[in-house]
Amino acid sequence: MRRWFVALISALFLLTGGLAWIALAPNTPAFEGTRGVKIPRAATFAQVVDSLEAAGILRRRASFVWLARLTGWQHQIKAGYYTFEAGVSNYHLLSVLRRGLQTPLRVTIPPGSRPEVVAAVVCKTLACAPDSLLAALQDAGLAAELGTDTLHLFGRLLPDTYFFYWLTDPRTVIRRIHRHFLDFFTPERRARADSLGLTIDEVLTLASIVEWEAGPEERRRIAGVYLNRLRRGMPLQADPTVQYAILQREGKKRRLLFADYRIDHPYNTYRFRGLPPGPITNPSPDAIDAVLYAEQHDYLYFVADGKGGHVFSRTFREHVRAANRYRRLMQQRRQANRTSRAPIGADE
Repeated sequence: MRRWFVALISALFLLTGGLAWIALAPNTPAFEGTRGVKIPRAATFAQVVDSLEAAGILRRRASFVWLARLTGWQHQIKAGYYTFEAGVSNYHLLSVLRRGLQTPLRVTIPPGSRPEVVAAVVCKTLACAPDSLLAALQDAGLAAELGTDTLHLFGRLLPDTYFFYWLTDPRTVIRRIHRHFLDFFTPERRARADSLGLTIDEVLTLASIVEWEAGPEERRRIAGVYLNRLRRGMPLQADPTVQYAILQREGKKRRLLFADYRIDHPYNTYRFRGLPPGPITNPSPDAIDAVLYAEQHDYLYFVADGKGGHVFSRTFREHVRAANRYRRLMQQRRQANRTSRAPIGADE
């Protein structure tokens, strides 16, 4: 009797030890850092195991499957993106998967972009189709929920780096970015907009033009020019709005021709006074602040100087002289390029 008891105790110890080993022994290969795995919605348990193996996370399939079935956790695994370090156990793997302890993914929204570009950037990282995000941007109900409309919603997608779970849906992405935008637009910035006589969306519309027009070093001065023209009731005559009109019609940017400035398009600020109907891009925080804290001056015109910057003028006569200098400079450069490309002996 005693021998049977000893044998039974020994078997129990062996069984307990075996179970502990299956549950707690490391069950990943050796690797540096972390490795990630994506578990789609409606994935079967077999597909989950296949994904773990394919990602180089699972070393011994059988013990993982055995523990999952013993505990019933194979039915509790949640979809998402997960990362694991080397040396973790089956218990740890299953615990993370069934509790849905996902790892967020980094998404950086670039400034001065088109909606199609932002949608591609977001959905390259998250489990969404670009068309679904574009559709959400055109959802009047969502825009109204966020206090704007579909013409202005894209301008509120503040360029920055965000973290989302892999399965975050497009509408939640937009809501999250918009919440960050509202945090950025502090009471001080709202007061600045009020002092300029502009709404938040009007600030964004003007900032979007500044975004495409100039580099950071000249944005505040150029914003000041546009504000001066708005106050005087002058047309903005902003080249970026013509580029936007061409982009809307032709699907790509190109060098502007004189005829383009006469294009009949609501965003063409050479034909229509005031701000265009909405932003032409998603302006950066720097461009937004360039409008809110624009330089105070009496410039009304500017033209490229051929060196990466602009020449600013107070009167139209000064502007014409500056524009003529720029045209002559461009003609000289084109002539120099033609001369440098001429074949040897061409003038003999």
